[in-house]
Amino acid sequence: MNILSKSTTIKSIALLSIIFSLQIQAQQHNVQRDARLDSLLQIKIEMQKGHLLGENYTIQIHSGALSDGQEIMTEFENEFPQWPVMVHYETPNYKVWAGNFSVRLSADQALKAIQRKFPSAFIFKPALMRKETSTTENQDTESSNSDQKETQKKQ
Repeated sequence: MNILSKSTTIKSIALLSIIFSLQIQAQQHNVQRDARLDSLLQIKIEMQKGHLLGENYTIQIHSGALSDGQEIMTEFENEFPQWPVMVHYETPNYKVWAGNFSVRLSADQALKAIQRKFPSAFIFKPALMRKETSTTENQDTESSNSDQKETQKKQ
């Protein structure tokens, strides 16, 4: 029995030595980063800034006429240059949106400061990608339906 346990111990030590040497060799290889990764990261950053990606929070400052929205946007840019601001059209109103916050706490802190100047401001999560996608899909469906109707008329 003593010989079997020594043999098992030697095999175990040999196996562990092989495993550790393989791990060390694997760690010594350099990983090369694809050059396209930087451009993808830049695209992601731009989409996040444009409120087109993720579960971000935005603050709505105004909803109404375009002329009022443009005035409020200019006033906001002068008062709070640290946050991006944009005018977005949703039927029938133009909406002024500010900030792009990935954390609710940051949005709450900004809202507190913004409400001193714009008391009706509130936080929400924009869903621009879904709306743009659904609008595109509806247009594609409508155009394909009209194409089919024209084809049927010709026949």
